[in-house]
Amino acid sequence: MTAITDFTVESADGSAASLEPYRDKVLLIVNTASKCGFTPQYDGLEALHRDYAERGFEVLAFPCNQFGGQEPGDAEEIANFCTLTYDVTFPVFAKIDVNGAGADPLFERLKSDAPGVLGSKAIKWNFTKFLIDREGSVVDRYAPTTKPEDIRKDIEKLL
Repeated sequence: MTAITDFTVESADGSAASLEPYRDKVLLIVNTASKCGFTPQYDGLEALHRDYAERGFEVLAFPCNQFGGQEPGDAEEIANFCTLTYDVTFPVFAKIDVNGAGADPLFERLKSDAPGVLGSKAIKWNFTKFLIDREGSVVDRYAPTTKPEDIRKDIEKLL
């Protein structure tokens, strides 16, 4: 089975971006949106990123417009929003689908490796989070309601 870091995704500028540079790091992969009730979680995600980056931790954000049309902007608008509103320094990739026929292969894998409640594979809303260990395996899936700071102890176990 391939590691999460073997995937290639689309960067915000539309180019292919290998996840290989994140090999041997602990990752928190999140589907995000700029106009969601959970959007303030960007603050908590940035805090985790800043607190643990030197120890080999990265947050990877993937904007998604599948839930209530809450990520309507283009890549430039999303980047400006993240930088100006939340001072985000972690990578924000291209907008993707996380469910359905056009779902990004990375998220298909994440959902398969860490199903949700009652074994559901579908992502239910923005800010679903996946914790990945240094070997590139999915360790856990967190609901949108789980605040980033509530994942700290799980991150620390993997660092």
